[in-house]
Amino acid sequence: MSEDKTQTVALPPSRALLKKTLDNAHVEEAYARWAPIYDLVFAAVMRPGRKAVAAAANRLTGVILDVGVGTGLELPMFGEHLRLIGVDLSEPMLRRARHRVDAKSLRHVAGLVLMDAMHLGFPDEAFDAVVVPYVLTVVPSPESCLDEWLRVVKKGGEIILVNHIGAETGLMALLEAWLGRHSASLGWRPEFPWSVVGDWIAAHPQVRLAERRALAPFGIFTLARIVKL
Repeated sequence: MSEDKTQTVALPPSRALLKKTLDNAHVEEAYARWAPIYDLVFAAVMRPGRKAVAAAANRLTGVILDVGVGTGLELPMFGEHLRLIGVDLSEPMLRRARHRVDAKSLRHVAGLVLMDAMHLGFPDEAFDAVVVPYVLTVVPSPESCLDEWLRVVKKGGEIILVNHIGAETGLMALLEAWLGRHSASLGWRPEFPWSVVGDWIAAHPQVRLAERRALAPFGIFTLARIVKL
């Protein structure tokens, strides 16, 4: 995805990097490669975050949109009182999610659809909550995605995020910077400052940050709940 040439204010280097490193073609290609081994590699380390997302959604009722559902690892964690629709950009990942739904008889999953997180084919205020596990570091424009998720969630509903937030200093920051130079092949962006989310919230008076907390393991991931007022 090319940069927006209408911007008159220069982005800080870290924010400019977010807009350059990934596009949907890179993401699709990377996750087609990851799909056969995704569960083996990522299930354990990301399980606490998926459990946290599901626990936050299970407090609610109604229809839940799971953006970036992937292979469906979190789908069995949602309560049967909810109705779930999952979307993902990767057809190979969705095939594995559909197999999981069938194998585990997950009747609360109403559908799994190939769809771009930045351009959802749903009407305004269609969902009681949008859950987004490990997606913001993947998409080309996190702010555009947040705008779209806000559009489809009902007033009083929540956007529930789990994401890696990049280190600001130290060895981890240096490692993330090195990995960031290879983010297109990884399929995600290791460098991701909280300011991306924080600045978006500050620019939208119709939302409120209801919760932000670090998760296991080692605080690598952060849960954030954003309420649409």
